[in-house]
Amino acid sequence: MTNWSFISRSAEQTSRLGEQLGALCPASFVVLLEGDLGSGKTSFVQGIAKGLDVPEETPVNSPTYTLMNHYHGRCEIYHFDLYRLGSPDELIDLDFDSYLHGAGVTIVEWAGMVESEGVHGIKVNLDYGEAENERSLLFSALDHSGETVLAQLAKTD
Repeated sequence: MTNWSFISRSAEQTSRLGEQLGALCPASFVVLLEGDLGSGKTSFVQGIAKGLDVPEETPVNSPTYTLMNHYHGRCEIYHFDLYRLGSPDELIDLDFDSYLHGAGVTIVEWAGMVESEGVHGIKVNLDYGEAENERSLLFSALDHSGETVLAQLAKTD
């Protein structure tokens, strides 16, 4: 599968890249996010939401304590944060598979316990860069639709 990397020099640049990705996301698309605390996942998601036409007055925050936030844009957006889950079995209680294979765009922070086989979308690993505000983003396609989106995203760079 296709991989693409990007170095962001600021939180604003990370958000803009997320916005470009959001503008390219088709319905029934999944974005799995991995990265340490403070690596830029929430800034990236805020950009994705903007690219998916979530109204600016809608707060886009990490759903660490609620597990999922639901936003309305050009399609339904389901934003999960799995940081507090103890095991993959807890995903069953959330009916998580219905979101992974549903009609909306599903964004998952702390996606390490998510089985990505059969998922339409991409995985993004965010890591600290060499400079203080620098972030390294490594994108991996999970399927053909992910490859298509990554090819388009790489052209916007």
